[in-house]
Amino acid sequence: MAEGERQPPPDSLEEAPPATQNFIIPKKEIHTVPDMGKWKRSQAYADYIGFILTLNEGVKGKKLTFEYKVSEEAENLVATVVPTHLAAAVPEVAVYLKESVGNSTRIDYGTGHEAAFAAFLCCLCKIGVLRVDDQIAIVFKVFNRYLEVMRKLQKTYRMEPAGSQGVWGLDDFQFLPFIWGSSQLIDHPYLEPRHFVDEKAVNENHKDYMFLECILFITEMKTGPFAEHSNQLWNISAVPSWSKVNQGLIRMYKAECLEKFPVIQHFKFGSLLPIHPVTSG
Repeated sequence: MAEGERQPPPDSLEEAPPATQNFIIPKKEIHTVPDMGKWKRSQAYADYIGFILTLNEGVKGKKLTFEYKVSEEAENLVATVVPTHLAAAVPEVAVYLKESVGNSTRIDYGTGHEAAFAAFLCCLCKIGVLRVDDQIAIVFKVFNRYLEVMRKLQKTYRMEPAGSQGVWGLDDFQFLPFIWGSSQLIDHPYLEPRHFVDEKAVNENHKDYMFLECILFITEMKTGPFAEHSNQLWNISAVPSWSKVNQGLIRMYKAECLEKFPVIQHFKFGSLLPIHPVTSG
């Protein structure tokens, strides 16, 4: 893997914030294209991409049916969202959840909204409600359920793709499940990248692998030859191994999502994902 793509989880994700932390309502900080430099140097960027790559490592080679443990804190999350002693964090963390379901005025949805949900999960780790040890459950149970809900919304309301690159983009709505889904398939005994354009292979295996579930959804929503409506994915099917697919998708995500002003101008920064430059040590 290229330098900088396989990173250990930032220490800040492992620790609950001190009781004296002042939580704040996240706000936009990226107002112009030159502001993108602040974003790429920020603690928020370092923590966000570190979180994405930590989950990428956690699900490597595992099916969606993989037996995993969920921490007691995560189970409590279902009923209480966050524990009472962290009630001060609720307004800050909730902003990312609200931002993750698309725009109610434009009725659109895209990778920026998806990033907001990943940021929401990252914040829950940072305040100790979820643990990075729960990385498999975070992807397979929580994020995968989020995908199911968003797909239902996309079907029901015919949501417009936000910032879609059309046939030249990876997908109209999602990116992260392709990254984590390709990680699941690394070293698979018989499924190779060329198989995801095979209808039979997809139908037989989609319940176990996020990548194939994404392909199935695309074929349900679009008509015509796959190579025409999803040209980028068609090209990816020619890559010889899932590890190369995974590495390439991580690079593509950084370049096409995290380094694009139209996406990041909507990202909000607070005390948990701050705009200040990354700190060392």
